[in-house]
Amino acid sequence: MELMSCSARLKLNSLDVEEEEQPEDDGAYQLPTLFNLTVQRYEGETCDGQLHGEGVACFEGDHVYKGKFNMGLMDGPGIFTWADGLKYEGEFVCNMVLGQGTYTWPDGSSYKGEVYNGVRHGTGTYTCAKNGVSYTGQWDQSKRHGKGAVYYNQDKTSWYKGDWVKNNREGWGVRCYPSGNIYSGEWKNNVRNGEGTMRWLKLRQQYDGQWQDGVQHGRGTQTWILRRMDGSQYCQSNQYTGDFVRGQRHGRGSFSYAGGAIYEGEWRNDKKHGQGKFTSKDGRVFDGEFVDDQMMSPNLCGNRAPTPHVTGVVPMSSEDASILGPDMSVNIERLLEKIPERKRDAERKQMEFVMLRHNKELKSIYSFYSRLGHSQSPDNTFLLSRMQLWRLLKDCNIHHHDITLTQLDLYTREDAAPAEIHSPFTPMLLCRLLSCLAIAAYHIYHKDMVSQKYLLAACFSKLLTDDILPNAMIVKGFLFKQPACSAAVSVNYSKKCWEVYQAYCRVSAAPRNDLTLTWRQLLWMFKEFHLLDNKLTTARLLEIITADSPDPSNPSSCLDLEITFLEFFEVLLGCAEVKCQQISEGLEESLSPSSTEAEATRNSPKEEASEKNLPTTNSPPPTTAAPVNSSGSPEVSSPKPVEAERSSNTPELSTAQDLESQQEPGHPKSESADHTGEGQDGQTKDVEAKDHQLELWIHKVHQFFIHFFFPAFDHHQLVTSNMKEEKLRQEAQRRIALAKAQQRARLKVHWEAAERQDNNNAIVEVEATENPD
Repeated sequence: MELMSCSARLKLNSLDVEEEEQPEDDGAYQLPTLFNLTVQRYEGETCDGQLHGEGVACFEGDHVYKGKFNMGLMDGPGIFTWADGLKYEGEFVCNMVLGQGTYTWPDGSSYKGEVYNGVRHGTGTYTCAKNGVSYTGQWDQSKRHGKGAVYYNQDKTSWYKGDWVKNNREGWGVRCYPSGNIYSGEWKNNVRNGEGTMRWLKLRQQYDGQWQDGVQHGRGTQTWILRRMDGSQYCQSNQYTGDFVRGQRHGRGSFSYAGGAIYEGEWRNDKKHGQGKFTSKDGRVFDGEFVDDQMMSPNLCGNRAPTPHVTGVVPMSSEDASILGPDMSVNIERLLEKIPERKRDAERKQMEFVMLRHNKELKSIYSFYSRLGHSQSPDNTFLLSRMQLWRLLKDCNIHHHDITLTQLDLYTREDAAPAEIHSPFTPMLLCRLLSCLAIAAYHIYHKDMVSQKYLLAACFSKLLTDDILPNAMIVKGFLFKQPACSAAVSVNYSKKCWEVYQAYCRVSAAPRNDLTLTWRQLLWMFKEFHLLDNKLTTARLLEIITADSPDPSNPSSCLDLEITFLEFFEVLLGCAEVKCQQISEGLEESLSPSSTEAEATRNSPKEEASEKNLPTTNSPPPTTAAPVNSSGSPEVSSPKPVEAERSSNTPELSTAQDLESQQEPGHPKSESADHTGEGQDGQTKDVEAKDHQLELWIHKVHQFFIHFFFPAFDHHQLVTSNMKEEKLRQEAQRRIALAKAQQRARLKVHWEAAERQDNNNAIVEVEATENPD
């Protein structure tokens, strides 16, 4: 069967994709300890007959020391060279190698860092000359232990950065292999073990989940990333989520095919085997037994046999069939758990009836919001992202019902990893959007609708009629109010801003364990970045933050609310309008089309073509879009720009423009045509004014991110990193000073004991001399 052979082609052979976990030879030398030394020759300063001050001592065995002496002991900075060529240059304390120093081996290998009692201990860097391996990080008794980074070749294409335990990779770390494949996650005894993510670049595959002894084992998600046309709505990957045993799909799991088909059920040795349900892309379903990737159906004798044809999909029975197509099949199982079991089927049916009744409007909303921030697509279809879902929810004022968007993310998380729960780039199909709306409806209205016969359907219907349908497609906020350039803004700035957002997120308490940010933390971030001034004051920033809150007059009421990345990003765009207002005034004068020369330039074909280019992070190039609300308010309350955008894409308008352009230049026009021409001149001026405002807005955003926000973040990260390093350095110095003091104390006790013993011996000798009997 073609279907099953497709599954076979997707089989993951661990021998083809796994990096062999050979132990890397770092060539690390063991350091020799200083032994009892006998001075054969000395040149230098002395005091009271002892070596004291600067000097050079040659010891028995051809070892040499040059440096500071203190009362006969090597103490202070010095250089010790062993007979075999090994050299140490650094600090000595009472004949012990202790403090900061550098070991250099005869072959060129070296260690520079902290040394305690003659061994690597603390923080230091070891470099092996023979194979180029280098390690920088923490040491414990001459073993890599703690945080550290090792490069396994001179090109630094193979490396590991993370936790170490007694020379083994153990804990959390990132491993980049020579092939470019990357694993980030947990380790034990030098192999992948625990939670982790592996990316195979050439094979275009990724696994995110549990590992054991270097292979996939436990619960996880394997993704086969396929090549597709940019911007297409169709799934970009095949994906399996479920159980793994020793690198193979084994147990229960679901497989989503790029073409839209889905299998949910049991697996054995990378094959569908056992009870399962296969849903084809056209909605037909086989629910039954699978054997070695083959669908089994009963024959005339009552036995099970493989389904003979390629499609081979048996429709569901009437009692199990959904009235919705596969693109609208919602996942509301968690909601149905709150309903008595005898009423669940009826509740689901009523929910589907509501969705079917508003089928056209819901699909239109999905299509509208999935296009926000995109310029074009080969098939004119897009997948809705979580960022666009947030915009829909905010446009419909869902956050005014005592529920935050981050809470909704948690309610609809399904099997998402903690780091992906609030990711703005997560794509979702129409069925996922409907599931999110159904869940939101229940959490908002279930108390008000508790008396209704069908609770879930009543909540969903109320959400649609009161919130979604009246407000959807009336776009608010800063990001998507400029339809033509929001794609450029998203591409150029949102990914970097997502890094900033994640850097300031904090891990929520168990059992959530997701990463979130509050408005209060955002205020502190602006303070730490030194972005507040006489224009962007704290009060003005609070106005931007609370402009879309349920109670804008009470800013303190929302400071501890968790925010999504969309809310974070749109506040930054609002701050750009305020902070860069004065900077853009000069540009406004230069871009003003008041002069005849400027007007001619703006009307030239070359300039018109250049105005359609997208902006880059290096310069704020012009483009065309809807007008900008320059007041700095994050709300665009009027739906007219959105309606204008819709009408501009209609075939009737394009045809009219084509006919207009095809008129002969000398053809006489009617009076109505003259009026039309005047109207078009007015429209042209309006478009030019809108383009002018748009250029100003792009320039403000560019100035804010490139010259203020990103440099402030990078500087803060650098300062924070330096402070951590300084803290570690001071801690290391404290440990060294303490070790020196302890060593000196021990030597002092030893010397005092030796002195007392000498005195006692002398007294005994005197008494023996005086009393020979």
